[in-house]
Amino acid sequence: MKIQLIRNAALWLEYGGITFLIDPMLSEKGVNPPIVNTENDRRNPLVPLPGPVQQWLAPDALLVTHLHQDHWDAAAVSLLPHDLPLLCQEGNQEQIAEQGFINITVVPDQQPLTFQGVTLTRIGGQHGTGSIGELMGKVSGFIFRAEGEPVLYLAGDTIWCEEVKEALDGHSPDIIIVNAGGARFVTGGHITMDDQDVVNVCRYAPAVSVIAVHMDAINHCMVTREMLKACLEQENLLERVALPQDGEWVELLTV
Repeated sequence: MKIQLIRNAALWLEYGGITFLIDPMLSEKGVNPPIVNTENDRRNPLVPLPGPVQQWLAPDALLVTHLHQDHWDAAAVSLLPHDLPLLCQEGNQEQIAEQGFINITVVPDQQPLTFQGVTLTRIGGQHGTGSIGELMGKVSGFIFRAEGEPVLYLAGDTIWCEEVKEALDGHSPDIIIVNAGGARFVTGGHITMDDQDVVNVCRYAPAVSVIAVHMDAINHCMVTREMLKACLEQENLLERVALPQDGEWVELLTV
């Protein structure tokens, strides 16, 4: 298994002989407005792609965890071939089809789906709490399994919550990718994992390797890589967590 962080939550995953492009946000730097109701007016994305976009346009499959603009943007819709196999959560397929994609498979809520030898299981999450969490809507994480590969848990846009605990307990992943950054609005709590949430993951599942992404790219993500690194150092957990830079590969041995 190999994982490349492209930017924010966009990942290139080589797993079980399949290449997945996950949550592509392919816009050029600064072409999108700030996220509304946030503490600053920086335009998004905050940083450019770490290389020519063409290198990420021919995966074996697309995986879209949900349809927020920092995970599935107009540039991705425009640039990616519309006949690529695309996997998504229940409820998003209609909008994606309206955007012209013709090879859509829904990963169901209650049962695993096997795609070209890779089994995907949808995991729920909480994209915030209270009324903000409700407004943010349905989000998904996914468990990946394939012969000869470690069990991978892509947590998606969620805070530390019961669904994440249940996934760790029920699926015993070897690796978890967490969307950190502590994204938040002017009011309410954080809507993606902040530094304490990442610490909680590490403490709850001490045998799991953690990869933290979703930082330094969108204006409402308040926890930077440097802030998370400092927190993990203070908690003696830095060796447990990979903090890849944009464009960096993380290679993990198969089991």
